[in-house]
Amino acid sequence: MTVTSTGGTVRWQPPSAVVFVGQRPGGGPAASTCCDALNFFTDPASAHVWTGRHPDIPGRIVDLSDAEGIGRRTFGPLLAP
Repeated sequence: MTVTSTGGTVRWQPPSAVVFVGQRPGGGPAASTCCDALNFFTDPASAHVWTGRHPDIPGRIVDLSDAEGIGRRTFGPLLAP
């Protein structure tokens, strides 16, 4: 799976990709609670298999449009000149 961003346009390969946005319970630094609970999948079916195997990680599967919005809100300010 590949995600590229050029000039504000994001391209997903394959187009069927989805993202699981989760957060490990217990609090702590984002690197510990969120980063390893953020996963990209080639299709919804594989994301559902993963969530079924990890019921201890609450979160949701989002489509590409929602994933892009979350990414822009989360990382956009960090990447701004």
